[in-house]
Amino acid sequence: MRKPTLEEVAIEAGVSKMTASRALRRAGDVSSETRDRVLEVARRLSYVGNRLALSLSSQRTNLVAVVVPSMSNIVFPEVLAGISAGLDGSGMQAVFGICDYDVAKERAIIRDMLSWQPCAIIVTGLDQPEETVKLLKHADIPVIQLMDLDGTPIDFNVGLSHGEAGADMARALIAAGRRRFGYVGSALDKDLRAGKRKAGFERVLREHGLHFVEQAIDDAFSSIALGKRLTIAMLAAVPDLDCIYYSNDDMASGGLFACMELRVAVPEKILIAGFNGLDLVNSLPSQIATSRSPRRAIGEVAAQLVRQAVAGEHEAGQRTVRFKPIITGIADYDDVVDAS
Repeated sequence: MRKPTLEEVAIEAGVSKMTASRALRRAGDVSSETRDRVLEVARRLSYVGNRLALSLSSQRTNLVAVVVPSMSNIVFPEVLAGISAGLDGSGMQAVFGICDYDVAKERAIIRDMLSWQPCAIIVTGLDQPEETVKLLKHADIPVIQLMDLDGTPIDFNVGLSHGEAGADMARALIAAGRRRFGYVGSALDKDLRAGKRKAGFERVLREHGLHFVEQAIDDAFSSIALGKRLTIAMLAAVPDLDCIYYSNDDMASGGLFACMELRVAVPEKILIAGFNGLDLVNSLPSQIATSRSPRRAIGEVAAQLVRQAVAGEHEAGQRTVRFKPIITGIADYDDVVDAS
């Protein structure tokens, strides 16, 4: 069956080919009545346009490039769900790339995506190498950096301070009476945000004359199995710990299963603390502490910034949006969300 053409859409809608093109691109100088008529004809004829051709006049497509480090747990899928929801109805379409915490792969993905002429790009973190930063700065489109506020943003920034998240958790655990701390983490050379949380946690320990009694850090990416294995080894070496801080909830869940296998009471004897606030935590057989990050909300706000910036409505607006995670799983501890 022959594919319908733009000219056929224009004739059926009773407009010029140029007007049909502008209506399909949702250009601002086409009346809503005309745009709706053209879109209805396009739908009825099953017309699929060439977005690159439709964007020649603006040199931009309707694509929003999004680069995340991983899809191995629910964290980044929830961010992507928020971005998709935030772009809904805008005429813009998110396209995703996964870099596996590899800075060279991230740079290659960003370079490829920029060649598609996106109208904006969303990337994760503030720690890209200088070559990648130059790519983003020279793209001449809105750049939104997600999840991390500890650094200097290129353009827009939405997320939380991971250093402060670690510090807040340390304060809460010390207030709960814990004094002999262990740390279990993974791939800190790649997961820089986990490293920032650890540094913030250690800073508060030093302020209270404390330190990590034992640390176990593996080069592999986080998993429940890895958290369990490292915890078993740690408790064999130092059985009198009263708290273990983990790089994330996956690792902390593995720590809980290790304690169950070793018949160590959680949280009575050892308080286990992670990060992210995954739904998994609510289903665990014993309570662990965690910092609940507002992942979907971060994605939605990023999409809102894209919409405003592409429409030229954000020149003098707020360029950094700060969230604060909520700490749960520690008796008598309350925190306040700061989404200013």
